Amino acid sequence: MTVRFIDLFAGIGGMRKGLEDACMNKRLKAECVFTSEIKPHAVKILEQNFPGVEVHGDITGIDAADIPEHDVLCAGFPCQAFSSAGRRRGVDDSRGTLFFEVLRILKAKMPGGFLLENVEGLVNHDGGNTFRAMLEGLRSLGYEVSYAVLDAKDFGVPQERRRVYIAGSTKGVPDLSGFSVQRRTLAGILEHGLECENSEFISCLLKHYPLNELAGKSIKDKRGGKNNIHSWDIELRGRISSEQRKLLGMLLTERRKKHWAEEYGIKWMDGMPLTLGMIRTFCNYDGLEDMLEDLVSKKYLVKEHPKNLINGRRVRDNSLPLGYNIVSGKISFQVNRILDPAGFAPTLVAMDMERLYIADGEGIRKLSLREGLRLFGYPEDFSLEGISRSDGYDLLGNTVAVPAVSAVAGRLLDVMR
Repeated sequence: MTVRFIDLFAGIGGMRKGLEDACMNKRLKAECVFTSEIKPHAVKILEQNFPGVEVHGDITGIDAADIPEHDVLCAGFPCQAFSSAGRRRGVDDSRGTLFFEVLRILKAKMPGGFLLENVEGLVNHDGGNTFRAMLEGLRSLGYEVSYAVLDAKDFGVPQERRRVYIAGSTKGVPDLSGFSVQRRTLAGILEHGLECENSEFISCLLKHYPLNELAGKSIKDKRGGKNNIHSWDIELRGRISSEQRKLLGMLLTERRKKHWAEEYGIKWMDGMPLTLGMIRTFCNYDGLEDMLEDLVSKKYLVKEHPKNLINGRRVRDNSLPLGYNIVSGKISFQVNRILDPAGFAPTLVAMDMERLYIADGEGIRKLSLREGLRLFGYPEDFSLEGISRSDGYDLLGNTVAVPAVSAVAGRLLDVMR
């Protein structure tokens, strides 16, 4: 028996690979009869890893009549419109409307089943209305549909990556529950002896922290916690006193409290600037103003007006007094996190992968593209040759966890058979 399938929004072929693996596990032959992808470096990788593949372009310009008959439609349709990393505009975003291309092709070709993947945020977007409308659209075509939010780390991939998988069949409801849990830590996928990086930032980091204490640490100024390192902890922008360090720690916590918004007469927001008078209520060091101004001059702090809600938008309100605020946020530094080999990677997205580091030998370095592929469960013979590391990160940040796709596809095939 041959399972003919199409691969829409193919990326580097993760959905295809997962379905092919599921077919192989069930002793079925898999045949991809149509592939659509528009990103040039993704097309290059598809052609490199799937010899003979013909990659069609923008699916919105392809008539359904030109798509071959098939048994399964696979689509990891673009997720930015529903992702917490984006603006969450949903179907108002042109990328969100691409779901309707999936409906269009399903309606025209009526394959026996489909397999879709998207970000977890899709389920609750617009209070769940967007997702309900999508499920209703799929069911209206005659499909029995199920969905589940699954985490890649439960399928032998050392990455915390929660995604919603939607499967539908004309022959029954796919059971997407009760998958056996298999876990693997980062240590099992790491390469060793690769070239480490050096910079002023990394030098400051390693000067203040021994390498064995960095595993699992994040570097950002606007959050606290025992696993967080601030720029002032490594004196990145100049030396400060122990009192100034304590002052920054207090500011970090106090700027999030709601009573300051009431004092300003504005709607609360997370992380407001605090005036000198406000700061004196919880920290009355001698020479407090001089200490604060020194931290401003070294750019650990900034002086700014608080934001107010004006015509539905948060804007700086110059009528309110100036206050002191923490400068740097989550992605302000070269290194955002040093991964712990005994744990899992966070959800990998293109914009963050450049700032994830791992200890190797006596230094730290970025993840290699081979490690990136392993973090999504791609086989060792899968290649990202001939593209830059940044393009590779872009493709990886938008791909799927192959073993999770394979597990879901297996349940779909069970129903279809």
